[in-house]
Amino acid sequence: MSLTKEAIQLITDTALEAAGKSLPTQTITVVLPDGAQVVNLEKYQAGRSRFRGTLSTSSLADLGAHVADRNVQGAKGFIDQDEMTCVLMFNIGTDVAPGHADDRAVLKLKPTAGYKAVQAIDGRAMSQKDLSDWIEDWNTVLSATSEAGEIMSIVKAIAAVRTITIKASSENEHAVGETSACRSSMDQIEARSKETLPANLVFLAVPFEGLQSRDFIFRVSVITSGAQPVLKLRWVGEEVQREEIAQEFKSVLDAAVGAHAKLTLGTFDPK
Repeated sequence: MSLTKEAIQLITDTALEAAGKSLPTQTITVVLPDGAQVVNLEKYQAGRSRFRGTLSTSSLADLGAHVADRNVQGAKGFIDQDEMTCVLMFNIGTDVAPGHADDRAVLKLKPTAGYKAVQAIDGRAMSQKDLSDWIEDWNTVLSATSEAGEIMSIVKAIAAVRTITIKASSENEHAVGETSACRSSMDQIEARSKETLPANLVFLAVPFEGLQSRDFIFRVSVITSGAQPVLKLRWVGEEVQREEIAQEFKSVLDAAVGAHAKLTLGTFDPK
C-alpha cells in the first residue's frame, strides 16, 4: 500500500505534535506541523531575548553619549573617512565567540550649510550678478584680499565684481624690406573694474558639526572669452583641506568614544 504525499505530511505533523514543538534555542522557538516550519516566539515574550537595534545619528556628541551610556566591553567601531561615517558594533564578538553584530550605532556627519556652499561654488562659472549675490548672501563669513594681500571690505568686493568691464584692443605691426614684407597682429582683452577686484575670497565655515571652523580660500578669476565676463572661484588646497578634515574627524571621534570602543579605519561587513 502506497501513501500519498498528503498522508505522509499528516503523519509527520501528527508526530511533531506528539513529540512537542519547542527547540533548545536561546530565543524561544517552536516547530509547527505545517511542513516542520520553525517559528520565533520572541514577540510573545514579556521582553526580548537579547538587546539589539541600531542608533542612527548625525551628531557626534550624541553618539559619544550613547556609547558611554552603553559602556559595552568589546565594542568596535569602523571609520570611513571618505564618507565621514562611523559604524559601532556592540556585539561583534571575537573569533572564539562571534556575535550577531546587529546591535549598532551609526554616525554619518552632515555638512553644514556653509560647507555645502564651499563645495558647490568651487569651479562654478558665474555671471557678475551671480557672484555678487553669492558674496552678499554669505558676507558675514566672507573676507576679501587684494593681489597684494591687503584686506578689502566686502562692500568694495561686491562693487568691484558688479562693475567689471571688458576692454579689447588690437595692435598691428608692418615691416617692409627690399625683398620681403612682414605683418603681425596682436589682440589684447582685459577685464577692468572701477574698484579693485579681489584676488581671493576667504570663507570661514565649520565643515561638520563637532569639528573646528576653518578658512577656505578661493582664488578669483575672470574669463574674458565672451561678450560678458564670466567669473570662477577656485578652492585653493582643496585636497589637503579635505584630508585635514578627515583626520580631525578621526581625532574628535577617538576622543568621544575611544575609551569605550576600539576604533579602526575602514569598513566591516559582518556577513
